[in-house]
Amino acid sequence: MAYTVNNYRSKKELKAAMTAGEKVRIYSPGPFGCKENGTEYLEGPHYPEAHVWYAQVEVKNGLVVRIK
Repeated sequence: MAYTVNNYRSKKELKAAMTAGEKVRIYSPGPFGCKENGTEYLEGPHYPEAHVWYAQVEVKNGLVVRIK
């Protein structure tokens, strides 16, 4: 699982940011990191808050290009 750099409170906020043309980057706080290209799974909001949304996304060059 990974997080977005910006702490979106809902998947709706994430989708709105993508629609507005915002560049959404992701990261993983664990030792293995996240993919630069391919399918990745996001969760939010950031820890220590309870995760209330999850998303499967397509990543290209470290940027989210599509929410599946």
